[in-house]
Amino acid sequence: MKNFNLSKAVKKVFGCCTAVCLVLFLQLTAKSQTLKNGSGAFATGKYRNLFKEQGHSEKEISAKITNGFNQLFYGDTATQAIYFPVEKNVNGPMAYITDVPHFDIRTEGMSYGMMIAVQLNKKKEFDALWNYAMSKMYISSKNHPSEGYFSWSLKRNGVANEETPAPDGEEYFVMSLYFASGRWGNGKGIYNYHAWADKILTAMRHRKYKTGMTKSGIRNISAMVNEQHKMIRFVPGIDGGDFTDPSYHLPAFYELWARYGPVADRKFWASAADTSRNFFIKATNAETGLAPDYASFDGKPYDVEWNKNAVNFSFDSWRTASNWSVDWNWWHKDPRQQALSNKIQAFFVSKGVADYGAQFSLDGSKTLDTRHASGLIATTAVASLAATNPQAKVFVKELWELPVPHLLVERYYDGLLYLMSMLHCSGRYQIYLPK
Repeated sequence: MKNFNLSKAVKKVFGCCTAVCLVLFLQLTAKSQTLKNGSGAFATGKYRNLFKEQGHSEKEISAKITNGFNQLFYGDTATQAIYFPVEKNVNGPMAYITDVPHFDIRTEGMSYGMMIAVQLNKKKEFDALWNYAMSKMYISSKNHPSEGYFSWSLKRNGVANEETPAPDGEEYFVMSLYFASGRWGNGKGIYNYHAWADKILTAMRHRKYKTGMTKSGIRNISAMVNEQHKMIRFVPGIDGGDFTDPSYHLPAFYELWARYGPVADRKFWASAADTSRNFFIKATNAETGLAPDYASFDGKPYDVEWNKNAVNFSFDSWRTASNWSVDWNWWHKDPRQQALSNKIQAFFVSKGVADYGAQFSLDGSKTLDTRHASGLIATTAVASLAATNPQAKVFVKELWELPVPHLLVERYYDGLLYLMSMLHCSGRYQIYLPK
């Protein structure tokens, strides 16, 4: 008979008990948190349909959204489409969304495309995009500084331009995967949507600072959140500066992660949601409601030499009003968001609703780009979900009458913002609780 090692047995049993107790403790802690559901769509299940409020029928609305999807996903490849199917692999079909004028594939566009697909119940397109992202963009090597993240930009042949991540892509990957879990259930491997959402979200907060070689040289990559400030970073490569992007702040998503994300991190995301709401007030101009492209964690504009409009209202900034307005629509937790939407829409009224520009100084005194951009028209209409002034209807009408973006400069970014904004304003961009 072999000698029985009592010490080892006790340690093993004690270790197992400790692990079980820890899990139970975390679960009880999460349940004991008092999370207020507000009085928005999450609590009521009712989503405003701004187009229907203006007299458009459900049939008209469906036709308009379907037309937009068909053009951007399956239109003429030379003049309309941004979605391109490619070869299959062991996990099935693959496809990518490309930034047409820059001839690259970005996590921003891939994750936006997945969100559009899950909202429209397009599982085939969702899975093809996710398969491509996992096959070509995801970095699993433990020796790589971006382990657990996605390369934010690829060439159209699938070769990385840059092997470091941009957090807005990961944010939308996570949320679209949770929604896919809720809408379709979970499959196996990469199609276990909930498991992959949990894994990415855990990395976003807990990835340790890591140094390693990339094709562009040595990079130092950390977590995607600043733990002290409870905010999303512009990039996790923080050696060149630790700051944020107001348009990356998505409190509507964080509230869901505080309920359905990894148990140990739920309290953090609940705090991050409140932090982002306060941050919107700090980062926007008191008169115009305009936010900069980049900002310090205290809300002050953050200048960088490689973006001449970092401290101005520019392309990233278009999304910020949409973010706080969707948060209001889903949660109804911060009435200041209504005032912000009123303010920014009043500013664009002052510049002329039919022809306001695309980029401004934060005080509005300088118009830096006179293009009346489809993407900004779209996101400013989404601000009407929170706005209370009569002028809100004018911006919804502008979006309704807008053609599907097709110009070379607009097909990708403006096109994706257009389609997501159509879903928001029609009440068809909804929460699907993960399974």
